[in-house]
Amino acid sequence: MSGGPYGIEDAVPTLGPGMTLVLLVLTPLFWSLPVALAMAELASAMPDEGGYVTWTRQAFGPYWAFQVGWWSWIDSFVDVAVYPALFVEYLRFWLPAMTSTERWLLVVAFIVVLTGLNLLGVRPTGQAALALAVASLLPVAALTVFALLGSLTTPWVPLSPSGQGLEALGLGLAVLMWNYSGWDTPSTVLGETRAPERAFRSAIFLTLPVLTAAYLLPVGAALASGALEWSQWTTGALPAIGRSVGGEWLGHAVTAGAVLGTAGLFMSLLLTNSRLPYVLARDRAMPAWLGVVDQRFGTPWTAVVVSAAFYAAFAAFSFKELVVLDVWLYSLSLVVELAAFVRLRVTAPDMPRPWRVPGGFAGALGVAVFPLLFCVGAMATAGRLNTIAGVGAALTGPLAYRLLGRRARLAGEGRA
Repeated sequence: MSGGPYGIEDAVPTLGPGMTLVLLVLTPLFWSLPVALAMAELASAMPDEGGYVTWTRQAFGPYWAFQVGWWSWIDSFVDVAVYPALFVEYLRFWLPAMTSTERWLLVVAFIVVLTGLNLLGVRPTGQAALALAVASLLPVAALTVFALLGSLTTPWVPLSPSGQGLEALGLGLAVLMWNYSGWDTPSTVLGETRAPERAFRSAIFLTLPVLTAAYLLPVGAALASGALEWSQWTTGALPAIGRSVGGEWLGHAVTAGAVLGTAGLFMSLLLTNSRLPYVLARDRAMPAWLGVVDQRFGTPWTAVVVSAAFYAAFAAFSFKELVVLDVWLYSLSLVVELAAFVRLRVTAPDMPRPWRVPGGFAGALGVAVFPLLFCVGAMATAGRLNTIAGVGAALTGPLAYRLLGRRARLAGEGRA
């Protein structure tokens, strides 16, 4: 879900210190929590491999299940590529003279090593991700403490910058939504999880308050320290702030935390997103070779390798270039997932749900409305180029279903 506040810096100059802090509190309440509640209910009812693809199929049939799976996989090309891009941005603290060739080689090495670990299966990947999460959050805790030990200023002034344009607002909103998104993503590996209907719910409800604190406290403390003027914040600024408030060692520690955090997130998201083509291939909606499973490790290795190759290609772009389009595409898929959640409450009221969102149908409708408003806001402020790219990517879904679905049906008829 998160590797700490690394990558959140761009929200500060675009939204302003005050608005950033306000949204760091409101976004988890009105964006993350509702999505987490909906996903927890569906995971308890249908703890199957593929997660939200399976749930959408149950609600709307194979066409919309394919669209959600395809759009999410396409989105992952942008989303997961964010982490190699962030990785090299933070490495600039140690390698300020990095050339474009060196950047690309570091990105490739990063992806190859972590893809190799993914091929070993869920358990070693999960254990490594947990260790990296702890290691990435410790420097953040130290940054927070040292920032609060010095002389402090009011961290929420100004509330917002003057003359803010729509695209700047879109970038800030996208950065915060991106940091607080992904509550549906782990559902794709429910079929590989022990006691998934309970484990998934416990994990997301534990993660949300930890994640909120890991963003709000260090950002608030860093702004209060005045170590870096708020308008100068940008991707990779946290190590410089750490060095300013705690000395050279803390700058290096925060850089190391960022590097480890991006590694953990890349590993986790390669794991979960590579299951999308695997599940679609298993359902004969994509080529069968994407559904090949390694006999020793139980890993859909072709889907993992193909996904990693796309992530390497998209990592050529910068974090700022990727994040707005990422949130646009993610919002598109999430709208369908939330619609599936509401529809199943209507069409399958008697489906066994070991855990459900409280409040009856009104409660279910409520948890869908607030994230929907965030999705509309993100898509409306994405800017012309990101909107064109998003619409273009979305239109590949119906085309891919027609081509790949037809091939799969013909292959099935041939085998029959």
